[in-house]
Amino acid sequence: MNPLKEQRRIIIIVLMILVVGIYLVRLFSMQVIDNKYKDLARSNAIREVVQQPPRGLIYDRNDSLLVYNEAAYDLMVIPKKVSDFDTMDLCKILDITKEDLIERLEKARTYSPILPSIFAQQLGKEDYGYLQEKLYKFPGFYVQPRTLRAYPEPIAAHILGYIGEISDALLKEDSYYQMGDYIGISGIEKSYEEELRGVKGKKMVLVDVHNREKGSYRNGELDVKAIPGSNLWCTIDMQLQRYGEKLMANKRGSIVAIEPSTGEILCIVSTPTYDPNLLVGKNRSKNYSKLLKDSVNVPLYNRALKAIYPPGSTFKLANGLIAQQEGVITRYTYYSCGGGYNIGNHIVKCHGHAGSDLIDAVRCSCNSYFCRAFVNTVSNPKYKSVRDGYQVWKDYINQMGIGQKFDTDLPYESKGIIPTVEDLDREYRGHWRGNSIVSMGIGQGQVACTPLQMANLIAIIANRGYYYKPHVVKAIGTKDNPNTRYNQRINSGIEPRYFEPIIEGMKLVMTSGTGRFAQIDSLEIAGKTGTAQNPHGQDHSVFACFGPVDSPKIAVFVLVENGGWGASVAAPIASLITEFYLRREVKRTDLEKRMMELNTR
Repeated sequence: MNPLKEQRRIIIIVLMILVVGIYLVRLFSMQVIDNKYKDLARSNAIREVVQQPPRGLIYDRNDSLLVYNEAAYDLMVIPKKVSDFDTMDLCKILDITKEDLIERLEKARTYSPILPSIFAQQLGKEDYGYLQEKLYKFPGFYVQPRTLRAYPEPIAAHILGYIGEISDALLKEDSYYQMGDYIGISGIEKSYEEELRGVKGKKMVLVDVHNREKGSYRNGELDVKAIPGSNLWCTIDMQLQRYGEKLMANKRGSIVAIEPSTGEILCIVSTPTYDPNLLVGKNRSKNYSKLLKDSVNVPLYNRALKAIYPPGSTFKLANGLIAQQEGVITRYTYYSCGGGYNIGNHIVKCHGHAGSDLIDAVRCSCNSYFCRAFVNTVSNPKYKSVRDGYQVWKDYINQMGIGQKFDTDLPYESKGIIPTVEDLDREYRGHWRGNSIVSMGIGQGQVACTPLQMANLIAIIANRGYYYKPHVVKAIGTKDNPNTRYNQRINSGIEPRYFEPIIEGMKLVMTSGTGRFAQIDSLEIAGKTGTAQNPHGQDHSVFACFGPVDSPKIAVFVLVENGGWGASVAAPIASLITEFYLRREVKRTDLEKRMMELNTR
């Protein structure tokens, strides 16, 4: 035999022996030494179950619980493991049609044939117990526990927000989530999603051939505990919020109350509203669809943040401040009235009186005075053109937080409308002057604001010139861990001395002006009524106030749609809110009863 061939034959034999030896050692290890594969052989399968962390709880500023968690269950499916089963039996248990079942299975297969996805969400304890007894009949299905949001009181729905199943778009953006996971959709639940959601865990479970769980795999050695989400402490006062919603029952509109010294929102009411408990549990989808289709009341719409209205006479306060800062008027500047402000053949009407200085103009809400002050501000001769003068005025307005978003922890807010120079050029084809836009001087015309922006304006006046961005979360994790994201003091651009005549006028509004019927005994409150013109029906009732004057604790803005004069509806509601917050009780029970029973829808 050729020695070279013999040598090659020996090498090949040795290599084959080595390969066979490696396989034999590996098989021995798998079948004899490693317990994992013994378990697999006995139990047929190991299931990795995601442990959903409980979301953080939400408290109000006084430690009252606003949002907590309740146990619930999701029916999960792994499409590849699904085999023949009684579809009608499962449909009966889940109260769904066969078409629904087929559609859900197809959606799960599209997502992934091998990864679990939610087949039926948010099952209660009774449904879970009944399903668990029959789960062995449905191969490829299993139940995964989770927690659901629950609300001890049906209040603050718009600001707390709700959670829902993650969208396909968001699913692609964040690897933390899987199909069927819940995520904050609106309100605080959305703004603080990362803090509230916690960190997922996992549990390795042994499953027999009948799809029944047989216990923990390797005594939980590979399990990872879920980390609960962080608790939040709101700036909201739950009692004040509840009281505000009672006052606004059977009305459309909003209440926003702010603590001026911090920017913390004390209550934020938007009506019509809804019970937040409607958007949890297995009926969530049906309830959401019903709320969404309610085109009459539009209960999901947050009027306090999204709706924009002409601010009416409350806007005169901002114009009085800017006119002083620009040197156009002083507190002693006197303008005659004569029943209105004349522009050629047009007149901006005012109630008949001889004239006013600034303080009295605020007290009696003189249209003539503030039209003249506004026109003189934007037409100031120290600027080259009315365009330049208007831009300066707009910059002041924006610096007060009007006509732009605050971008804090309040999602989906509107910026309002304060037109740019370019907007006015387009509207008037390049030919306009102060008188063209004079209605903006009294909060009408092209200007529109959100209730939140106007409440912030009142907070600026209460602070004599500055504000903190309005926000709704006070502390994160623990109550002694303050939320420092919004503690930057923002200057309005108006010197403190110019606020005093405005405040003096607002005090007179409450004692001898249009707000005198909303006085609070032995409390000095500064206020301003307004009537916002509404081209679609009766005018909106508007009122703004803060108090106490010397040490402000609360600034309030109220708007009641189709409520008429500001003094008739909005003023009483705002004064009741102020009294309740400062005293924790209301003595004017007759007024309280009348406002709660009033229906303006």
